[in-house]
Order: sequence, then structure tokens, then C-alpha cells
Amino acid sequence: MDSQDIEMNNRKTRVHQGDGTFKSTGWKNLRVGDIVKVKKDEYFPADLLLLSSTFEDGICYVETMNLDGETNLKLKQALEATAFMHEDSYYRDFKALIKCEDPNTNLYSFVGTLDFEQNLYPLSPQRLLLRDSKLRNTEYIYGAVIFTGHDTKVMQNSTAPPSKRSKFEKQMDKIVYFLFFVLFMMAFIGSLVFGVATDNDLDGERMKRWYLKPDESTVYFDPKRVVLASICHFLTALMLYNYFIPISLYVSIEVVKVFQSSFINNDINLYYEPSDRPAHSRTSNLNEELGQVDTILSDKTGTLTCNSMEFIKCSVAGTAYGHGVTEAERGMGVREGESVNGWDQSKDSSTTKPHIKGFNFKDERIMDGNWVHEPQANIIEKFFLLLAICHTAIPDVDEETGKISYEAESPDEAAFVIAAREIGFEFYKRTQTSVAVREYNPKTGKKVERVYTVLNVLEFNSARKRMSVIVRNEEGKLLLLCKGADRFVINYLETLEIGKFLVF
Repeated sequence: MDSQDIEMNNRKTRVHQGDGTFKSTGWKNLRVGDIVKVKKDEYFPADLLLLSSTFEDGICYVETMNLDGETNLKLKQALEATAFMHEDSYYRDFKALIKCEDPNTNLYSFVGTLDFEQNLYPLSPQRLLLRDSKLRNTEYIYGAVIFTGHDTKVMQNSTAPPSKRSKFEKQMDKIVYFLFFVLFMMAFIGSLVFGVATDNDLDGERMKRWYLKPDESTVYFDPKRVVLASICHFLTALMLYNYFIPISLYVSIEVVKVFQSSFINNDINLYYEPSDRPAHSRTSNLNEELGQVDTILSDKTGTLTCNSMEFIKCSVAGTAYGHGVTEAERGMGVREGESVNGWDQSKDSSTTKPHIKGFNFKDERIMDGNWVHEPQANIIEKFFLLLAICHTAIPDVDEETGKISYEAESPDEAAFVIAAREIGFEFYKRTQTSVAVREYNPKTGKKVERVYTVLNVLEFNSARKRMSVIVRNEEGKLLLLCKGADRFVINYLETLEIGKFLVF
């Protein structure tokens, strides 16, 4: 068991003691049937059945990045029969029977029933909280342990890591094999020569070399004695010449790699400040590979941009806004031999505002409420209102500072929501049926809180290449808001013969 296993097994969680109280205990002490309480930003210690949460309808938001690599939050909801049990005292006399499938590797399926108060309730994957996923945007949840240890789905999917060997080690192996072959041939040829010479020395009852003369009891001429002498010579040669193979080279190389790993772990230049993560060398086998990269493969935009998206420019009703310059424009300028300069908030020391991640936009025509003086003020307002409503992002309010951050499905979606907030349309609350936005009122210069009822959400997928939401505003008017790839959206607008449209 390595240090990571020990650290994980000793993590703490709160387990119901049977008297309405929860006591902290290690993950390794959990048993099937335990009731646990998990708080915000904590990992689930086992596969749990969601019983209730701080929300009245029993919903919670889960981050499954450790399971499937997706950064967007998943919505989970408890059964209506147990959703009201959002206090410790409710579990004093709680009894239920869960019947479910055997442990398996499928992360997206779960079949079972809950027998509670003489009623049977079907269970689905939406009620299941998997180990190694994290609770987000929810103060705490209560869950019943279904699978523990190696029965959990994440452990069922785990496999032994493959053995990785560097090019240097493979080349060194080839050299050692070659040297061993040379050693074998030296001993083999030497043994053959020795056997032939020994056979020639045995001449009847006399030997040509007196120092090889055996004692009186030995039969002088015996072919078996020649073969035995050759074999003994071969083994002797292997033992005498084994220093020809540099076995100590492996030890020397490993010692050097250990020191290299130590240098990597303590290199301040390899520290990544945004996520507070230093370099950590988990193996010493691949150190020399760092300087031998000859090909870089990229599969999407996020790979080249480090998954960092910023709102720099927009075009509304045919008018371009934003003084910033994109990397594409700079690249085109370099190809054409022109110098392209633009405003960059992160590098502008004259501004007093701190740099906002995801927002690198500046245009006096629409910022600070000045968009009301534009000829297309109504369309600009709808444009940023769409950015504030048409998304699946979840707001996270810092209790100490009151600052709102967003957990979005993708970094570009987060950049859109942040841009809408900075312009004057702040998305600050979401429920299963509504979205709340603080909208800038140009007449009073203050923000007005408005709630939009969400009737349906058509999430983005690779087939539609767009996302749509249907909402009802406070006046009872229905709005269909859509965003997506420009060629798909524009084609549909032309098909529907809609006069003016927004492009972003």
C-alpha cells in the first residue's frame, strides 16, 4: 500500500451513530448501510444513495472530473420520500432497505429499489453519488453507503498502471544484451578450443603435458572426461568474464535519476501559481524523456489556449465592439508584416481595476451603462441578457466577500457569463425552475433583480452545435434564447426569415 492509499483511507467523514448525531471517522471504517454527511467541497467517501440535501427539493451539484474528466457540474436529486430529511435528528430512527445491482464498472447506470415506510421507490443513476466525485455549490448532503472499497465503481474501473520505460533504458538494455552475447560467445569458443586441446593431450595411456597427468586410479582416456572439462571451463569463463557486463551501470543511472527527480520537485520555476501546484515527479523513469520531445499533437482549441478563454470582442447588429486584439489578429499581422497592437487589461498598468479572469474587454460605448446611448441599445441589451440566461453555469457565492464565481460547463461559457456581469447583467442565482439576474437600469443607474422562469433547456451537443433555453419573464412573455456556432445559428435565422439577429 503506497502513501496515496494510506492518505485516502485515513480521510475523515461524518457517520451517523444511531442517536441522531454524526461522528468523524476514517474512510476505511465505513460499512455498507452507514449514513454519512458530506459537506461542500468534500469528496464522497464511497458510492452513496442521495437521501437529502440543504435544498428543499433534495438536489445537489457534483463535480465528476476525477471520474470522466468533465469539468461541468452534474445535477443529482434525492427521492421525494426522503428529500425532507435535511437535519441530523431525522436519522435517529431512520430505517430503509436498499436492493440494487451487483458492483460493476458502468459509471452511468444504476438499478435498484428503496423500501421505505412500506413503499417501494425505484432508484436511478440520478440518485447515486460516486466515490472520488466532489460536492459543489451545496452546503451538505446526507447519503446511505451502498458500495465501499473495491466494490465502488471507480475502483472497479481502476487498472494497474502500465510499465513505462524511457528510450535511454531501452537502448541500455540492447547494449547489455549485446555484451552478454559477446560474453557467451567468448566462453563458448574458449570451451570448444579447450575441449579439442584436452582431447589431443590424452594419448592412450600417456599424456603430452605432465601437469595434467591424473592419479593412478583414473582411467586415462575417457571421452566423457573431455566433455566435462569443456563444461567446467565454460562455467569458469562466465564467472571470470561477468565483469564485462556493466550491471552497476543500472544502479548508477537510478541514483542520478533520483537526484534529478529531487531537483524537479524543488524547482521554483516549475511552480504553477494559479492552482497552487508545484511540480511533482511521480516516477524517475521518464526524466530523460523531457528533453526528447519531437512531436506535439493537438486535438482541440483548449489544448493550445491552456483552456483559458477571454471575452475580448463582440459584434452586435453589425457593429463591432471591443478594443482588444485577439491572437488570430496578431498572427495575421505577423504573416502580413504588420504590427498589430491592442488593449490588454492584464498588461495595462493605467487601469485601477484588477484583472478579471475571462474578461479582457474594453469599449466606452457600451461599458458603464453607456450602451443606452447607442442606436441599437435594445439589441445590445438583449445580447447581454442572452449571455446572462442561456447557459448551464452555476453561481458560487463567497460568504465572506460576497463575490460571485461561476462553475461552467466550459471556459468559454464562463467567459460569456462574466462578460454579461461586467456589462451590467449579473447572473447570481439558479434553481431548477428559475434564473435570477440583476439587470442594470439606465434611468436610475442601479441594478434591478429580475427572475426568469425556465420552461425548458436544450443543452449543447455535437449534433445541434447550439444551446437553447425557453424562459418566461416577469411580464409573462415567452422568450426563446439560442447561442451556438455562427453558421448553424445564422442558417436557421435565414430559414425562419428573421430580420435582425445577434452574432457573437
